[in-house]
Amino acid sequence: MSDLITVQGVVISAMDVGEYDKRIVLLTRERGKISAFAKGARRMNSPFTAAADSFVFGEFTLYEGKSSYNLNHVNIYHHFVELASRQPEVFYGYYFLELADYFGREGTDEREMMNLLYVTVKALLNPSIDNHLIRCVFELRTMAEQGMMPQLGACVLCGSDAGTKSSTFWFSQEEHGLVCDDCLKRSPDAVRISESALYAMQYIVSAPIGKLYTFALSDAVCREVSHLVRIYTARNTDRKFKSLQILEMMD
Repeated sequence: MSDLITVQGVVISAMDVGEYDKRIVLLTRERGKISAFAKGARRMNSPFTAAADSFVFGEFTLYEGKSSYNLNHVNIYHHFVELASRQPEVFYGYYFLELADYFGREGTDEREMMNLLYVTVKALLNPSIDNHLIRCVFELRTMAEQGMMPQLGACVLCGSDAGTKSSTFWFSQEEHGLVCDDCLKRSPDAVRISESALYAMQYIVSAPIGKLYTFALSDAVCREVSHLVRIYTARNTDRKFKSLQILEMMD
């Protein structure tokens, strides 16, 4: 057997392979996004039955085969099995995993995305937090973590600080951020953004991850932020996410 390696990670997808095995995709702190085979995971009393499933956070010991990693041992930290029985929350969760998988790359440090997934799944299990707010927080913070954050502190065209030159600001999907009054004619797609929505978006991209779900928005502001962020996320990804299509049918 090859030398064992141990990584901290989260299972972002799992699929059946053959009669008894599973193939899992892990987002890890040490090696980025990697896949591994959990041999015998679908057999009764397999030590991998609980571990080879989505939303499992833990420490995974692997050995490298000829063409893939193979699971050797798992120490589960959090399983979140209760999410499976909650709808539509479970589909939000699967969408967030799909988005993490879309951006995940091998050989990168995925600690921030792991932490973001963890606090987001916990938020989905909190009935006092609106699911639409959770979605826009996760999407916008993911864009920020991936280096695709919109410009939210100044006009993207002239650089004037928000609030110092214009009494109102506008958000341009085409320009990836704020546009001031003076530059509005140069950005025909821009729509007005309220001060409350702008402040919420600024908070989402800058707050410590542990504080992301400690605020609330009025229904009107939540709708405004959600609308802007959904369009922004769609424009900056080129995949149709299956779980998102299910969610949109349920909304």
